[in-house]
Amino acid sequence: MEDNVKELVERARKAFETVEFWPQEKVDEMVLAVAWELQKEENRAAMAKAAVEGSGIGVYEDKKNKILTKTWGTLYDQLGVKTCGVIEEIPEKGLKKLAKPYGVVANVVPCTNPESTICCVGLSTLKTRNAMIVSPHPRTEYASYLTCEIARRGLKKVGAPEDLIQCIRHTSHAKTSELMSACDFAVATGGAALHKVVYQAGVPAHTVGAGNVVSIVDETIDIPATAHKIKISKIANNAASCSSENAVAIYEGIYDQMIAALKAENGYLCNTEEREKLRKTLWPDGHTLNRDIVANSAVNIAKLAGIDVPPTTQFIMAIAEKVGPEDRFSGEKLSPVLSVWKWSDFDEMVQRARRILKFSGEGHSISIHTKRQERIDKLAVYANVGRVICNMPHSHANSGGWTSCLPFTDTLGGGSWAGNMTSENVCWKHFLNYTWVSQPVKDYKPTEEQLFGTYWKKWGKD
Repeated sequence: MEDNVKELVERARKAFETVEFWPQEKVDEMVLAVAWELQKEENRAAMAKAAVEGSGIGVYEDKKNKILTKTWGTLYDQLGVKTCGVIEEIPEKGLKKLAKPYGVVANVVPCTNPESTICCVGLSTLKTRNAMIVSPHPRTEYASYLTCEIARRGLKKVGAPEDLIQCIRHTSHAKTSELMSACDFAVATGGAALHKVVYQAGVPAHTVGAGNVVSIVDETIDIPATAHKIKISKIANNAASCSSENAVAIYEGIYDQMIAALKAENGYLCNTEEREKLRKTLWPDGHTLNRDIVANSAVNIAKLAGIDVPPTTQFIMAIAEKVGPEDRFSGEKLSPVLSVWKWSDFDEMVQRARRILKFSGEGHSISIHTKRQERIDKLAVYANVGRVICNMPHSHANSGGWTSCLPFTDTLGGGSWAGNMTSENVCWKHFLNYTWVSQPVKDYKPTEEQLFGTYWKKWGKD
């Protein structure tokens, strides 16, 4: 039977109306029930298998592990959080703050994470008493549908409305647009151009921007340890994540040692001729990334490019030469391909990173490996990004990780730099409306002296 978007929304709205005024205890029980189903070994295995088979990209074991990490992490971030009724009181100001749900949320899901994105957003929308309807990517319809069906088992077990989570079984651009227009809110995780399509639906929305992480490495670090961190982050799920490092920028004084360490981690550095072969394979028309290389293995990419690499190769390195469209290696690659920059002056490298991000990835994230706090602070000031990850494997920390206290998510806002509503990690708090109740207090109007006194002292009253 063909999906009827109108009927899906009607069912979702009915389910939402059932839980709209549920107490916190009942909501939390519902969230736990769904999380328990999602994290079960056999269910994670089925979701990961469906995702890899449907998309033809990624790594089965990495996906299975990611589902567990994202489910546990999202649940952990919600523990003890109040999302129902009065969530804050400020008696001295006569204020109360109430949390209220949006209603029905459309969740547009990418093929790179067709299961874990649903885990993160689904647990967040349930925690906030919203209903969610998933619009899957055409290549991974079944993986997303299966994930929703598994979540629905948890809802059924505790007597919650199963239609709080639904999925379009056979998707299309028309159905996605119709769904977003019919819902109260939309969240879309995908390519950089997606936010324009989403906002055309005419509803409030959370969207994301492109990732193009530059990892700056200075002379103060442990070279082998840093190379290993970059490697394990880069090869995770064949670099399907927008949080995967796209470039490493190495201080010239340790450049040779760092390249040697990266090679020891099963990296392969292209010579000039091989770099050109790789470029033509990644961007056949000169500007559009080849879909066949996305989240593919380094060995397969090398084979497509006609480059002879050792069978143990896990990532490929290519020297970056210029910033901008004339050198696509300065942009996002969504594959185990790592661009290499060399720098001698940290301030210049920070400005170069700003230009790289302006070309691709502004608003998303940047990485640094250093023992010098002032360099971390300077990068945080000058890089137009939502996240600066320090001395960690970037993709293991950026969207939440057990050695990083950033919120767990698969949806990373890029702020106004990327045309997004938020620059934060999208989580439960981004699916709530708030009502403030204000009651009278004693008049606290300030005097003129209190407001302007410091100005008068310096500039006078003229």
